[in-house]
Amino acid sequence: MRDELLDPRALDEDAVVEPPVTSGLIGEEGGLRPRRLDEFVGQPELKDHLGIILEAARRRGQAADHLLFAGPPGLGKTTLAGIVAAEMEVDLHVTSGPAIERAGDLAAILTRLGEGDVLFVDEIHRLSRTVEEVLYPAMEDFQLDIVLGKGPAARSLRLDLPRFTLVGATTRTGLITGPLRDRFGLVARLDFYSSEDLASIVARAADILGVDIDEAGAAEIARRSRGTPRIANRLLRRVRDFAEVRAGGVVGRAVARDGLALFGVDELGLDKVDRAILSALCERFGGGPVGLSTLAIGASEPAETVEDVYEPFLIGQGLLLRTPRGRVATAAAWAHLGLVMPSSAPLAADDGQQQLLD
Repeated sequence: MRDELLDPRALDEDAVVEPPVTSGLIGEEGGLRPRRLDEFVGQPELKDHLGIILEAARRRGQAADHLLFAGPPGLGKTTLAGIVAAEMEVDLHVTSGPAIERAGDLAAILTRLGEGDVLFVDEIHRLSRTVEEVLYPAMEDFQLDIVLGKGPAARSLRLDLPRFTLVGATTRTGLITGPLRDRFGLVARLDFYSSEDLASIVARAADILGVDIDEAGAAEIARRSRGTPRIANRLLRRVRDFAEVRAGGVVGRAVARDGLALFGVDELGLDKVDRAILSALCERFGGGPVGLSTLAIGASEPAETVEDVYEPFLIGQGLLLRTPRGRVATAAAWAHLGLVMPSSAPLAADDGQQQLLD
């Protein structure tokens, strides 16, 4: 880092362009987020751990320890960052790993923090190694190392930072380097939610949005939400639209079922792309085994999207298997599509799975 870091408005070729940083969470989605820990539904073990950490920090009058939340998208990592700031009664600053391109970007962010503030970095696994090196002393010693000048005249300057709490979120824990992960006081993984917890989340969101919904309607939406609150809230808004236009505005089980069917969400929560993947696998490739690239082309989706977005849920539902020879449809996949599993299908025989693994 050079002396221009002290003036982010420098206009030379090495000028630092500050990454976008926002305070708080805005928009309709932000309005649905719980603001206090006791309002947060689900993740009981994590809530217990987080409650102890925050209460201890409040009693000591210090900033909370650094926190890392990991898990699939939509489970509440950003929401928990907002809760940490609210419980500690400090400001929340939001940015993301890809937005912090240079060490100077990080320096500009850190020097704007107040005492005890929470800095939330989404997709923290995408930080560059250079930025990580600057972040280490900031996390441990709350100090920022700056190099002034160039060449033989360069000298190092260490700036003191206010004590802050770094909250990182990642969907790819394995991509976070060991030194960075070890500097977090709590590393927690968020699990998928139960249908009961999702029904409570749907009911709460419906109350905020002013949607007239009964328990059966909330349970129907929750059952098709793939264990993810973000999806549950999205489906609720679509069912709300359907109910207002075609069902008098009241959401019951039948209305929720008809609305979700109209928007292509079936009984298991599968959408159009999920079914396209299963249909291509069963109808075009005889149930497999088929390679990822071939399956992706058959479903008209990029291979990375199929592997990272759709396959985890299909595998979790027991509809798809990954084998050394390729992707294979299970008997449950054939049944869900309303197709008869042929005797030539890879898993039709009792020893079909063992043969695929041999």
